[in-house]
Amino acid sequence: MILDRNSAVPLYYQIHQQLLEQIQSGKLSPGRPIPSEHEISSRLGVSRMTARQAVKSLCDEGVAYSRPGLGTFVSGTKQEKTSTDLLSFTQEMRARGCRPGSRVLSFGTMAAEAEVAHALHLTPGAKVFCLRRVRLADSVPMGVENSFLPRTLYPGLLESFDPRRSLYQALAKRYGMRMMAADEVVEAALANAEQAKLLGIKQNAPVFRLSRVSYAQNGQPVEFVRSTYRGDRWKIVSHLRASQHAAGSRAVTRKPTAVISRNETLAFSDENRSIGEGHPRKLSASTKRKKEEGL
Repeated sequence: MILDRNSAVPLYYQIHQQLLEQIQSGKLSPGRPIPSEHEISSRLGVSRMTARQAVKSLCDEGVAYSRPGLGTFVSGTKQEKTSTDLLSFTQEMRARGCRPGSRVLSFGTMAAEAEVAHALHLTPGAKVFCLRRVRLADSVPMGVENSFLPRTLYPGLLESFDPRRSLYQALAKRYGMRMMAADEVVEAALANAEQAKLLGIKQNAPVFRLSRVSYAQNGQPVEFVRSTYRGDRWKIVSHLRASQHAAGSRAVTRKPTAVISRNETLAFSDENRSIGEGHPRKLSASTKRKKEEGL
């Protein structure tokens, strides 16, 4: 990497752009580490603060992610969640060529709180199974999932089910239960301290918050799920079509199209202005260096 120290573009942003070019060209592929702050600082002769800001800006854009104690790595393509397919997390990940996994946080019974009881058509306080897991794709944390199931529908589940495996497959095999429809609500939110720690992201990072009620063939609610998914590794995709009333009587056939996710370049304001209109102030060597680096 070569920096133009005479340019008005801050040094951290020059580093950011050159690293971004390496990622977009494939020179730095998904999963590979990005040069460390120390390496960038030593190689380019900039301060650690400048190197840190360059790496942080890549993480903020979602093209890289940090793993405490390990370093910063290139992000993979964002996983898609469509609004028309009812799939388990395991099915979704395998369909996209990823290796699904789970880290079990807890699995047991509890008294249904008001929201859970309402969703499952139970009386408040009725017993439900609660399965809490961090869902992984290729060993990377993607979301925190809390599943609630009526205990009366699944006798012996606590003793027979391995919570590290697919819940939907176990319910279909042991109880003949298949999720045939679901109502799902997706909201934008900010990660709290616990979610941030479990997902390996910063507190208040953007996340998707999902609530879903799944139904059996007879319309009975059989599962309620509350999930939090990373905004930097996930995207919601909806396939829309005009209604028959709006489109007229002709049917419209839609050819499948690829969904492309791209990172937009952020605009930064020029911070290198003189202090005092018409009266530039003489700067110390350290202050001048900080201004050159865009800090």
